Amino acid sequence: MAIHSLHFIKFIERIALATYCQPMTTIALIVAAGRGHRTGRDLPKQYIDIAGKTVLARTVDTFLNHSGIDKVCVVIHADDAALYAAALADRDVLPWVTGGESRQASVKNGLEALTALQPSRVLIHDAARPFVSKYLIDRCILALEACDAVLPAVPLTDSLKFVAEDRVTGALDRDKIMAAQTPQSFRFDPILAAHRAFSKMAVTDDVGLAELADIPVQTVAGEPGNFKITTADDVARAEKMITEQLTDTRTGQGFDVHAFVAGRDLWLGGVKIPHDRGLKGHSDADVALHAVTDALLGAIAAGDIGVHFPPSDDRWRNVQSHVFLSHAGDLIAAKGGRISHIDLTIICEEPKINPYRAAMSARISEILGIVEDRVSVKGTTTEKLGFTGRREGIAAQAIATVRLPE
Repeated sequence: MAIHSLHFIKFIERIALATYCQPMTTIALIVAAGRGHRTGRDLPKQYIDIAGKTVLARTVDTFLNHSGIDKVCVVIHADDAALYAAALADRDVLPWVTGGESRQASVKNGLEALTALQPSRVLIHDAARPFVSKYLIDRCILALEACDAVLPAVPLTDSLKFVAEDRVTGALDRDKIMAAQTPQSFRFDPILAAHRAFSKMAVTDDVGLAELADIPVQTVAGEPGNFKITTADDVARAEKMITEQLTDTRTGQGFDVHAFVAGRDLWLGGVKIPHDRGLKGHSDADVALHAVTDALLGAIAAGDIGVHFPPSDDRWRNVQSHVFLSHAGDLIAAKGGRISHIDLTIICEEPKINPYRAAMSARISEILGIVEDRVSVKGTTTEKLGFTGRREGIAAQAIATVRLPE
């Protein structure tokens, strides 16, 4: 009997140990359902493009790339499905959740959608805070090991005054006040229960609900750079911050040649050019876009067009070359990079390039999502020498400058 009891006790111990050692599931819930337009833009701030990447994509990527985050879920406005799909493309995130009439309702919707996954912890973060760092996320996750709620906060530096009718009536002790940030981080079950219990009471953030539910909240050090983009000045500040981080400058070169052939449209620089012949090739043979694509791929040491779009693959037969160029731009964006400048030279006796330079520059900038003054298009001849001089085809050469984070 004693032996059986001993076996039973060891069995229970093994079950308890296995349960204790199971990895905790941590999900980042990104709140992106707001309609704020104080930036002066025509679209919600989370979808504004900053240095080649949307605010939402920058925020989501930080959590996707963090080893302590198992899944990412985004709460969006029902009208923003197309913007959301374009911003996140093929990123491996959970299905998006429809937001509510307030931030509080949006978070509750997100938490309810996650219940089937039974997460242990949830980090609730504003989509408009794209500069949250890996280290801040680390601090939040670590603090949750010993508590149910965590608030990143930063001390205030300005004096705080009470004002009535334009007159100062008193002061607050700033040593006892801190500015709240996100990700506000919680054990999942307690914060879900708080949202359910106090859904009719309006609060400014999730920690406010935790306080109503008597959940003790631990603070960790926030970061001044983890600011919320709200105004046009914030957008400019974000642009500057990103630019200052891109200290690795790369240069790539691209060169391509295609022969003339009868019976095809002539595409150059993404623009259809009136001409009696087109260019021979597996795709649309846009020699100009091919050269630019190879220059961009070269700047990030990613091979050439043939590596990504082999001519042996019938999927790329007669495809428009903007697909290739867009892919190269996406690869740079995925590295956190920015295209600083493109200098394209088209070499041919015919057609004349000058009448179409502006249209080509506009089209290339549109494909890559950069401003037109970062794209230079020029035309030249070989003074009737060589195959271009004999009007047998067109050559193009491009140089691209790309800036990447170190």
